[in-house]
Amino acid sequence: MEFLIEYGLFLAKIVTVIVALMILIGFIFANREQLKERVQGHISVTRLNDRYEQFKDTLLEAVMEKHEFAHRKKQLAKEKKAEEKALVKRHKAEAKKKAAKESDSQKQEIGTSEAQAEKSEKSIAVSSEDRRRIFVMHFNGDIKASALSHLREEITAILQVAKTGDEVLLCLESPGGMVANYGLAASQLARIRSAGIHLTIAVDKVAASGGYMMACVADRILAAPFAMLGSIGVLAQLPNFNRLLKRHDVDYELFTAGEYKRTVTMFGENTEEGREKFQSDLEEIHVLFQHFVSEYRPSLDIAKVATGEVWFGQKALSLGLVDELKTSDEYLTHSAEGADLYQVEYKEKKNIAKKMGLAAEAGVESAMTRLFSRLAAWRHHAQ
Repeated sequence: MEFLIEYGLFLAKIVTVIVALMILIGFIFANREQLKERVQGHISVTRLNDRYEQFKDTLLEAVMEKHEFAHRKKQLAKEKKAEEKALVKRHKAEAKKKAAKESDSQKQEIGTSEAQAEKSEKSIAVSSEDRRRIFVMHFNGDIKASALSHLREEITAILQVAKTGDEVLLCLESPGGMVANYGLAASQLARIRSAGIHLTIAVDKVAASGGYMMACVADRILAAPFAMLGSIGVLAQLPNFNRLLKRHDVDYELFTAGEYKRTVTMFGENTEEGREKFQSDLEEIHVLFQHFVSEYRPSLDIAKVATGEVWFGQKALSLGLVDELKTSDEYLTHSAEGADLYQVEYKEKKNIAKKMGLAAEAGVESAMTRLFSRLAAWRHHAQ
């Protein structure tokens, strides 16, 4: 019995070591700066109307009598078939009228009155009136705006098929981050407006700093009542270890060419001139940020909101930072009644090393989240 216990402990140690090595290898491969070969991704499209209908059918099947549910299903199938037939007839009629119009134009029949032509055009417009389309994207931002690589591909794909009358909805969540990265993300969204497609952005949790830089590009901004918005400001912070290095007799040497190549440093001794120049750079970025927001939301009192403050939904609405208080779920489910909703995602194939790295990262993140939650609960009970 004692032998089995010792063998079990030995086996547990071996398994622990192997798992640790696998996680380490996964991290190394997943975080390599340059992969020899980048796997090409693909666009995935999901029709959200079908998903909502599936949810509805599942619940109705559970609460309705079997014969009632079967009758409802049969009736819906008939209605759908009738709608498809009507749509086909409408398209055929449109094609015939278009062909007739082109034939009349080629023969140059001047005898046709302008009133009849106008009536025909109106008839075609009515017959070709189909349900509008809403293309849905998601952006979960980190400090580097890493989701930008997917966002640009999704926008490129949508703009290949979107037409006047369609809409793009971006569900945005971001506390902001690096200026250049979020500036590029906002510029990607500007492509949608430049193409004449209506852009709506929904914020359920947070769109601050660079996140709001993206949000302000929209024709319309929706926000949940407790979503945090604003933070129109610029932040930079860094520690300085110069005194610590001196205390341990460590010299730090920095070589530059150009007066302001390096204004402040983590290890050298910072000068007042360097600090002033660095602060001046931050102020310049802040001015650019304000001009960018004012360009897309000219009615906004930029001096009042460009203080770096963050506001919750209701206050953000009164300040003009958003246009309506509504969650993305509410907007989508309501829109599904009169529009076709298509969720567009750019997905990349992940190799085994990257999958291992992501799994390990998710595991560490989950463990840290649980630890902090328990510490917070312990603190609360201790008080």
